[in-house]
Amino acid sequence: MIRPRALTWVAWFLYLSVLVAGLVVAASGECDALGLWGFTCGLAVACALEFVESRMAITASHAVVTLTARAVLFAVVTALDCAGNAKLLFVLIPLTAYFTLGHRIAYGLGAAEVVLAAVLVAAGPGFGGDPEAVPDLLMFAVGIGFALTLAVIAGREEAGRRRAESLLVELSDANARLAEYADQAVTLATVAERTRLARDIHDTVGHHLVVTAIQLEKAAAYRTLEPDTADRALTDGRDSARQALEQVRRAVSALHDDTDGFTLATALRALIARLRDTDFTVTLRLSGDEHRVGESVRLALYLVTQEALTNARRHSGADTVTVEVDLTAPTLDISDNGRGLRPDAAEGHGLRGMRERLDLVGGRLTITSGPTGTRLLATVSAP
Repeated sequence: MIRPRALTWVAWFLYLSVLVAGLVVAASGECDALGLWGFTCGLAVACALEFVESRMAITASHAVVTLTARAVLFAVVTALDCAGNAKLLFVLIPLTAYFTLGHRIAYGLGAAEVVLAAVLVAAGPGFGGDPEAVPDLLMFAVGIGFALTLAVIAGREEAGRRRAESLLVELSDANARLAEYADQAVTLATVAERTRLARDIHDTVGHHLVVTAIQLEKAAAYRTLEPDTADRALTDGRDSARQALEQVRRAVSALHDDTDGFTLATALRALIARLRDTDFTVTLRLSGDEHRVGESVRLALYLVTQEALTNARRHSGADTVTVEVDLTAPTLDISDNGRGLRPDAAEGHGLRGMRERLDLVGGRLTITSGPTGTRLLATVSAP
C-alpha cells in the first residue's frame, strides 16, 4: 500500500489535540510535573516517528517494528496522561497499518483493539460503578471504525491521484512521441516529394532536352549534305525545347498533370516518331485493351519506355529497338541490338527512376544485358 501524505498530518493533529487537553488539565494542578514531562516527551517522540516514516520507503518488517513502537509509546503516554484522552491515539495503529501492511491486518488490529478495550473495561474495578466506562468503550469502537473508513477513502483517493499522475506522464510521453513521429512524417514526406520532383524532371524535362540535343546534333551533321533533313531536325528540336519549357512552367505553377486524357498507344507512337531516324529504328507491338489497365500503370509503362529508348539512342549504339507491350498481363518488353551495359557500370538516375515508377504501381524491372544487346522486362502485378 501507498502511505498518503495526509496520514502524517492527521497523526500530528491528534497528537496536538491530546497534548493541549493534557496541558489544560495539568494547569489545574491535577498532574505531577514528572508525569507531564514524560507525557510531553512521549508525544514529541511520536511526532518525530511520523515525520521520519513519511520520508522513508516502508517495508513489511519496518512497518511491524514501527507499529509495535507506536503501541508501546501510546501505552506509556496513556499511562502518564492525567486527562484520560491519550487512549484515542490507539486509533492510529489500524489507520497506519492499513497503508503499510494492508487492509486485512488493519481490520484485524482494529477488532483486536476493541476486544482488548472491552476486556480491560470489564476487568476494571470500576466497571459496574463507572457510568462513563461503557460510553467510552463505544466511542473508542466508533473511533476505530471511523479511522478505518477514512483509511479506505484516503487509500482510494491516493491511488486515484497516483493513477492520474501516471496517466499524465504517459500522456506527456505519448505527446512527445507523436510530435517526434510528426516531424519524421514531415521529413519523409519532404524526401518523397523531392524524389518525385527529381524523377518527374528527369523523365519529362530531361527527356525533351535530350531529344533537343540529338536533333541539334543531327541538324549540324546534315546541314551541308541534306539541308531538308537538317531543317526537319531543327524543327523537331525546337518542338522538344518548347515541350521542355511547358513542363517547367507546369511544375513551377504546381499545375503539372500529364495524365488528363492519357492514351498509351498514342503517346508511344508520338515518342517513337520523335526518336526514329535513318540510323535508329523502333518497332512497336501493342496488344491488349488499354481501358482494362489503370491510368497510373499506363503512365508508368510509358515513362519506362521513354527512358529506355532515350538511353538506347544515346548510349547503347543500337540501331534497332523492339518495344512489345502486352496490356493483358500487363508487361513491357524492350530489347535492342546495342553493345550492352558494362558489368561494372553503376546504376544511374534513369534506371533508378524506372524502378521507382514501377514500384509505385506494384511492378518490377528485370534487366538482361550482354554483347549482343540489352533487354528490359517490366511486369506489373494484376490489381
